[in-house]
Amino acid sequence: MWFLENAFLIPLIPAVSFVVILLFGRTVIGVERVQKVGIAAVGIVWIFSMIAAVAWITQVEDGASSSKSNDAEHALVEVNEGLSASSSSAGLDGELHLAAEDDGHAEDDGHGAAGPEPVISTFTGWWSTGGVDFAVGTLVDGQTVLLLVVVTSISLLVHIYSSEYVKGDRRFVHYFAFLSLFTAAMLFFVMAQNLIQMIVGWELVGVCSFVLIGHWWEERPNSDAAVKAFLTNRVGDIGLIVGVIILFGTFGTFGIHDINVKIGEASRVASETGTVNPYHFALLMASIALMAAVCSKSGQFPLHTWLPDAMAGPTPVSALIHAATMVVAGVFMIGRLYPVFYEGFSIGTSSINLMAFIGGFTALVGAGLAFAQWDIKKVLAYSTVSQLGYMVMALGVGAWTAAMFHLFTHAFFKACLFLGAGSVSHAAHHTFDIREMGGLRKYMPHTYKTFVIATLALAGIFPFAGFWSKDEILLGALAGQENAYPLMLIFGCVVALLTAAYMTRVIWYTFWGEYRGLGHPHESPKVMTVPLWILAGMAVVAGVFNLPTGVLSPFGLEGFAHRVQTYFEPSHYLNAIGLSHPDPSLVLALVGLALALAGIAITFMYFWRNAGPHGLTERNRYAKAGYTFLENKYYLDHLYTDIVVGSIKAPIARAANWVNDNVIDKVVNTAGESARDGGKWVYRWIDQGTIDNTVNALGTGADAGGQGLRVMQTGKVQNYGSLLFGTAAVVAIVFVIVL
Repeated sequence: MWFLENAFLIPLIPAVSFVVILLFGRTVIGVERVQKVGIAAVGIVWIFSMIAAVAWITQVEDGASSSKSNDAEHALVEVNEGLSASSSSAGLDGELHLAAEDDGHAEDDGHGAAGPEPVISTFTGWWSTGGVDFAVGTLVDGQTVLLLVVVTSISLLVHIYSSEYVKGDRRFVHYFAFLSLFTAAMLFFVMAQNLIQMIVGWELVGVCSFVLIGHWWEERPNSDAAVKAFLTNRVGDIGLIVGVIILFGTFGTFGIHDINVKIGEASRVASETGTVNPYHFALLMASIALMAAVCSKSGQFPLHTWLPDAMAGPTPVSALIHAATMVVAGVFMIGRLYPVFYEGFSIGTSSINLMAFIGGFTALVGAGLAFAQWDIKKVLAYSTVSQLGYMVMALGVGAWTAAMFHLFTHAFFKACLFLGAGSVSHAAHHTFDIREMGGLRKYMPHTYKTFVIATLALAGIFPFAGFWSKDEILLGALAGQENAYPLMLIFGCVVALLTAAYMTRVIWYTFWGEYRGLGHPHESPKVMTVPLWILAGMAVVAGVFNLPTGVLSPFGLEGFAHRVQTYFEPSHYLNAIGLSHPDPSLVLALVGLALALAGIAITFMYFWRNAGPHGLTERNRYAKAGYTFLENKYYLDHLYTDIVVGSIKAPIARAANWVNDNVIDKVVNTAGESARDGGKWVYRWIDQGTIDNTVNALGTGADAGGQGLRVMQTGKVQNYGSLLFGTAAVVAIVFVIVL
């Protein structure tokens, strides 16, 4: 419990690492050793996160044991009461029957098990205004510890990988400082106790991504990509602020736990009385506003356009952004405030809603765009857009656990793919163009094998991790709540086919055939390949954390089924709103697997027959038109840059230029001319005409008086005596007259 109650140490340590590296990296620590500080800090918080996860799992187990014991005691009391009214044998039979019914069924299948309350630590005496006491603290529950494990694991491997990838970079210290801050910001966000803290963490993550995307800002495309990411996210942030205002105005609190509890209680009462949730309209408005924030941060249509451009940053940053930080923040926020969206969009009783449609459509859009990219990182970026759409769609159909499970598995195989792309570039003369690669499986066996493993996991091939999480999402669309989501199921199945196809295309161009690039490719050093193998290993085994009971029952391991659902699902919220879990479907799992295998087979055969990248488009005008449409990214960048921004920016720029020329410049010029003319007038009439003339007149008068007195100086005593006598006589007369 100590680690759960003092979880603030987890984001604090990398934040301190940021300050230490930034202030003392070049002087005290030394550039060649600065990465060790960041790796050590993230390594410590990884250990703390694991301890916190174990502590939470222990608490869940203790709560389940206590609940089971209480239920058994209650059943025994009922049986003993029945003994007085019936025979002893009937009572014994009843006791055995009740015990069998209570034998952990809820825990075995993961359905309906009530988990413990979150561990909340707050400090409230620091700010109060308008009668509202603002708190700062941590909220730790299953969802929190799941993200803590994901973020710290990926960040640690990215730190280690980066020590070689960016070695010798001119901003090596700056890079590792902000990598630590990036990690701290995401950890702060996932542990936020209230909406205000969530906003702060949300913005800190955005600022860090802006800095790291524009790491090589001397090149214009890099700085443009950073600005584009920053401004696009600010558009969505308006929705975040509006949504938070609506929630605060409705519930009178910023506390996340308090809001979820109040919604759950209102939902329970409405369900029992057959009425409408009294908060429904406010929650609908808040959900729509918050979805704008999700669209920008998590790259959902139509605000996904910044995500591929963010590949301008160093590849390890791309891995961190796409696997564990930045883009999963929106998905995490939906999961954290799920009662808001569940009730607002009526997820449990509808067959389509805004969240589900945006997620499904984004998954389809991203998968299509991945086909027309030659930059390997941009293929993976659009793949991330597609997979994030999968997660949002899962949440939109009521498959909370499937979404979080896919977030968990996706983090490992997508980080492996991005770091694999960095390894390929590191060896292939620093290019990301797959047309300049080829045949690298002979030169880079470790990178090739790990890339293939991660690709199979992404494509959803059995038994890799992506197969299990993708299957749960499709299952949620088929039979998640009261109504199915048929359109979302179609989207999901089509995306399963496309995902396998475009990743097969990447592997073909990158690792098969003959090498087409410059230089002599070679395998990356162990400091880069070891993280690849760790991530590839997780891409293989991560699926076991939420296997269905039917898979484990032949081995007698039913107790290990649904571990993500049992340990990490916030059932204290979700049970209150009536969230249900569908039973596994072998048929649907086989359909999803067949679609993925078909995507791989069709694409492989297409390239095996040497059709070439443009063979079909050269023969068929419709195929060419479709490819051009994809190549231009559905013309969304043209729409935003040239039409929307251009139509606003150009008139504003022209108006500003006219105001500058005709108003501001005229005022400044008139003021200058008036000052000049005023100066001339003062010089001519005041300085020269008055002051100088007066001074000159006084000088002339003094000179004339001096000349007159000079005539009287004759040197004769009798003349001086006459003047003296005359003066004395005048003075005497004056005195006589006056007195």
